[in-house]
Amino acid sequence: MSTDAAPNGEELPKIEVTEDAAEQALNLLDSEGLDPKVAGLRLFVQQGGCAGLSYGMRFDGEPEEDDTVFEHHDLRVFVDPASMNYIEGSVVDFEQGLQGAGFHVDNPNVVSECGCGESFRT
Repeated sequence: MSTDAAPNGEELPKIEVTEDAAEQALNLLDSEGLDPKVAGLRLFVQQGGCAGLSYGMRFDGEPEEDDTVFEHHDLRVFVDPASMNYIEGSVVDFEQGLQGAGFHVDNPNVVSECGCGESFRT
């Protein structure tokens, strides 16, 4: 699991999760019958969308060997090394609005997004 610094003192990459997002994800994990002490939310980047890249999220029963694991508000978040290159420093939030409710990634690495906000470029 990640911490603020590696044993050699080097700062590790960070992904933050708001309390609202963690609460929503934990409720969904529970409804899927997954143990939040082992399972978690996988956050990843995939090719696609009109701007080139898009976010993906799913629940995984456990992290992969090379994942970075973050824990915020009792929610475990798994990020693979390739995705970390694109989303380091991001904040995952849960938003409710006129267009509906859902998870949103605020990514400081984005240089442009498509008009609908579903895909991005770094």
